[in-house]
Amino acid sequence: MLLPLPTPAEMAIWDHKTIKTIGIPGVTLMESAAREAVAVLLKTNGANDRHTPSIGQGPLDGQEIFCFAGSGNNGGDAFAMARHLTDLGADVTVFHTLPKKRYRGEARIHLELARRVGVSMRHLDAADAAGLPQPDIVVDGLLGTGLTGPLRPDSLALVRAVNRLGRRAFVLSIDIPSGLSGLTGQPQPEAVHADATVTFQAAKLGLAMPGAAQFTGSIHVRPIGIPNRIIRENPARHELLTDAILSRIPRPDPAMHKGSAGSVLIIGGSPGLTGAPRLAALGALRAGAGLVTVACPGGLADSVKGGSADIMTLPLGSGREWTPELANILQAELGRFHAVVVGPGLGRTMKTVDFLKSFVAQCPTHTVLDADALFCLAQIPETVHRLSETTILTPHPGEMARLIGQSTDEIQAARLDTARTFVETCRSVLVLKGAGTLIADRDRVRISPHAEPNLAVGGSGDVLAGVIAALMARGMRPAEAAALGVHWHGTTGRLLRENYPARGNLASEIADMLPQAAKEFSPC
Repeated sequence: MLLPLPTPAEMAIWDHKTIKTIGIPGVTLMESAAREAVAVLLKTNGANDRHTPSIGQGPLDGQEIFCFAGSGNNGGDAFAMARHLTDLGADVTVFHTLPKKRYRGEARIHLELARRVGVSMRHLDAADAAGLPQPDIVVDGLLGTGLTGPLRPDSLALVRAVNRLGRRAFVLSIDIPSGLSGLTGQPQPEAVHADATVTFQAAKLGLAMPGAAQFTGSIHVRPIGIPNRIIRENPARHELLTDAILSRIPRPDPAMHKGSAGSVLIIGGSPGLTGAPRLAALGALRAGAGLVTVACPGGLADSVKGGSADIMTLPLGSGREWTPELANILQAELGRFHAVVVGPGLGRTMKTVDFLKSFVAQCPTHTVLDADALFCLAQIPETVHRLSETTILTPHPGEMARLIGQSTDEIQAARLDTARTFVETCRSVLVLKGAGTLIADRDRVRISPHAEPNLAVGGSGDVLAGVIAALMARGMRPAEAAALGVHWHGTTGRLLRENYPARGNLASEIADMLPQAAKEFSPC
């Protein structure tokens, strides 16, 4: 449902406490990691499929394998793997980046074990890397998740050597492709391009970042014996959303009626922008809300309704603009709604800014601030830090940049840091949209696995805002509603890609696909 994504520092705590508190030796954890990594290599490289068992033969007979062993625990994993790969019939050479006598701890023990079973070893420096012959398989154990800052020139040369060999060899990276940041998933500035990555106990945070996929190949998470007690007592602050979260979609009650299914108010619409609130309303209805109403300036009510019999309107006054006075009219109506969306098509005039300032100062209910509401909020930044914990902000990178006074490029370069810093000073839940959408509150950051081009269409965010509001209207807490809404919305993109592989779908079709996505991907 929510998979932990430990940072390198958090994973180090799990390892340390397993060794020191539980008493499982580090050498045992390394042996488990090596066995799991070998199993992944056999599976992903197809060795098991090619091999017909016979006496004296192994599944890797005739395969030449280069294991690159760095100075840390990844190097120890590579030494341990080399021993097992030799027993499976491979012709294995370990290229170690330190002189053998300088390895310490568990890595030293596994180096000695590999040496005793006859594994060929060779000290490799950057100058030698360019002249290596071509193997069949490469095991990348050069650098682990603890890499900080750019690669040193010697490490960069080794990464480039692995990539050169990888053009004609199968490459398996241990824990993370060397050169990739375990925090951000970004190359530093280059990284190994693996065909598969085996990571232990839990995927590291950087592996879940959208940019990491071009380096990792298929990712395989394998247990190595870290006890659940250690993980529970030292929880990771980041989590990955999975399809299992869709089991939280509220299930129909045979005795339910439209009033008990949640009532949502959409506040939006301005001249030329009357479709946006209608899309948000459609998203809320397709997500199961029983009643959805769009509040708008009275002069726009017919255009906002757009002939839809499913959407009710709440005309405010008789004009076509938002004013602070309309906020006062709304206050008398809010008691009958369980959740509110403010922003779709709201407009960006100064009168609209004044309306929003007046409204958010009084709004007592669960609220999603989206689209033009975020633009207006950026004009009154002192209001942001007064928002309640029942408020959800749903900016795309450009809107986030405006909110905090940075450039869009700066936001995209540091999405996680941006989200974490923002919620430290703001009580609200933040949904930072984009590939790998982030859902952040003060307790944790949840990360969407979705990067769906079919969702990159005008109105998609309006639909998402409606979905989140519908879930809050049915009793879900804001952070949970945001996480579930983001993942549900993302799965519709996955389905739409099947019907529209070159895109071309409409935002309204994203809403229409929501019930089908719940049916297709919910584990219940």
